[in-house]
Amino acid sequence: MTQSHPRISKAVIPAAGLGTRFLPATKATPKEMLPVVDKPAIQYVVEEAVAAGLSDVLMITGRNKRPLEDHFDRNYELESALTRKGDAERLQKVQESSDLATMHYVRQGDPRGLGHAVLCAAPHVGDQPFAVLLGDDLIDPRDPLLARMVDIQEREGGSVIALMEVAPEQIHMYGCAAVESTAQGDVVRVTGLVEKPDAAEAPSNLAVIGRYVLDPAVFDILRKTEPGRGGEIQLTDALQLLAEDEKIGGPVHGVVFKGRRYDTGDRGDYLRAIVRLACEREDLGPDFRTWLRSYVTEEM
Repeated sequence: MTQSHPRISKAVIPAAGLGTRFLPATKATPKEMLPVVDKPAIQYVVEEAVAAGLSDVLMITGRNKRPLEDHFDRNYELESALTRKGDAERLQKVQESSDLATMHYVRQGDPRGLGHAVLCAAPHVGDQPFAVLLGDDLIDPRDPLLARMVDIQEREGGSVIALMEVAPEQIHMYGCAAVESTAQGDVVRVTGLVEKPDAAEAPSNLAVIGRYVLDPAVFDILRKTEPGRGGEIQLTDALQLLAEDEKIGGPVHGVVFKGRRYDTGDRGDYLRAIVRLACEREDLGPDFRTWLRSYVTEEM
């Protein structure tokens, strides 16, 4: 019989990066606050956590990230102005972000990599499994990846990472997993991980994307992990140790995701995400698609 494991309730969102690929837009505005249609990217991520049942959200921030806190806080002056105008629709949108989840914040200090950012969550998380969501990856709400990962972790224990098939020439941009198949078609057993390997050295074409459900044993490993690729403390290195020896913190499984993912960490993919999401909106889509067809036909 499959063992039942503790219910996960906490999500960690690392958001301390500088966003240098989007300069000068991110000189004074956190990259997580860049709008994707009419919501900041970070709100999509928090909504995903909440939809998976994780209503306790810890955001790992850094200097110049105060707008993130302000966005998920109440804005009484704006709400009062909208109330006086009788603009109930926009009032409801403004209040959505402040009512989404119980939000917590901690500063990372020195940007020492994703592994260090996750380690900053240890006092808040304690000895319970938890989810990590990277803000650069937006997962379409119609494809509940995180909920699936939580379900696997609660049945199998250990840690679960999200994987996606990529072209061989792209694997050097990701962590890459060596895997074994399981009885579940979309679930694999992870036996090893390599951070951003050359295509010739990659153990598979399965790339690690920005969703993790982690056993708290990862914290002890991260405390001892030396800086790796790029001089940073890599979460991949800690997961490699967990994959090698399940006695440390249980097995590592991967969920192979084949749904809709929007990469907002790249300028080109960011623009494509806006176009795709705008096209699918009931309020914007019909007129926008008409204009887009005309533009592509006439201008391109």
